[in-house]
Amino acid sequence: MSEFHFSAQYSRLSLKVDAPVTDSTSLTGYVETDFLGYQPANAYVTANSNSLRMRLFWAQIKHGKWDVLGGQEWSLLTPNRVGLSPLTSDVFVTVDEDPNFQVGLTWARQAQLRVTYHPTLKWAVAVSLENPQQFAPASVVFPSNTYLGQFDNGSSATNAPSAATNTLVPNLHPDVIVKTSYDTQFREHPFHFEVAGLLRSFRVLNTLATPSRTDTIIGGGGSINLNFQLIKNLTFVASSFYSDGGGRYIFGLGPDAIVKPNGNVSAVHSGSGIAGLEWQATPRYMLYSYYGGAYFARNYGFLPAAGSSCAGAPGFSCVGFGFPGSANSSNRAVQEATFGAIPTLWSNPNYGKLQVITQYSYLVRSPWSVTPPAPKNAHLSMVYAGLRYILP
Repeated sequence: MSEFHFSAQYSRLSLKVDAPVTDSTSLTGYVETDFLGYQPANAYVTANSNSLRMRLFWAQIKHGKWDVLGGQEWSLLTPNRVGLSPLTSDVFVTVDEDPNFQVGLTWARQAQLRVTYHPTLKWAVAVSLENPQQFAPASVVFPSNTYLGQFDNGSSATNAPSAATNTLVPNLHPDVIVKTSYDTQFREHPFHFEVAGLLRSFRVLNTLATPSRTDTIIGGGGSINLNFQLIKNLTFVASSFYSDGGGRYIFGLGPDAIVKPNGNVSAVHSGSGIAGLEWQATPRYMLYSYYGGAYFARNYGFLPAAGSSCAGAPGFSCVGFGFPGSANSSNRAVQEATFGAIPTLWSNPNYGKLQVITQYSYLVRSPWSVTPPAPKNAHLSMVYAGLRYILP
């Protein structure tokens, strides 16, 4: 089936304020919004009432080689283009018109407290305490309904009962992210390299144990990202991420963790990556192309259940993620190839510029289990065309 929509939702408003305090201290405040917030029921009927939402809202103080940032900002785990700058223009989220960016990107926008140290002009190190949220979508089967309210299942309701909750998740502590970057010139071409690490915890109340007890595990992941100019105006970008419990940072296309038949929590292995080229062919014409993918490992166990059969084991049912016979929403792999062009129709440094942004993407989604005669995977083509006026 096909679908067509016009929309102004991706229009964006931002404001940046810089305030020097002393020669070595300065303050910066930044807010960025768009209209991709909650949609009312009549969104496409008459009023097209697109709701304003907060993308970013943070304040930063810089003093000497240190800076401290607090508020809602791109996760430190999101790849950077330059240093560890928090500005959207210095963060790599592709140049796609699709507001969901690109499969394979590791990212989040969330509340955090970040401290950055700059030993040199080229080298930066940062640590960030960020909003946690243990996540398990509806594709995860739990051994007992008492676990449903202990994970965010992607429900849109923030005041829902414990069976479908976002805000009642028993997070233990903030996600801890550490990152270091280095920027230099390689044969007179810009080169950026960074390494990041993620530390998370998952906790459940094991109601299957007697007496009930709390079960806690440590999860985490690592990321290596880079971009460099191959030749003048042609930039190669690449990012990678592998984790034990980091699914939420991969668009939530798979779970962070599952609960084993004995009631203990168990993290799900996952990984993602992107490689692409961005070419400013002329001052008025840009071409780009990316390929990205995400993978989620199966993790399941057998629960005694009379009259049931799972994975060839009679008398048992399966719990967890990706087991034989699981829902076809249990993603094993999702891949996306994208290319596009961004012509600038008109530009003036005093008045801004007018651009057309085009994008074609081809996606393949492969579940862990599909019941014949259904196809083994699903395919999707997407075409985007945007007309954007950028204020100076």
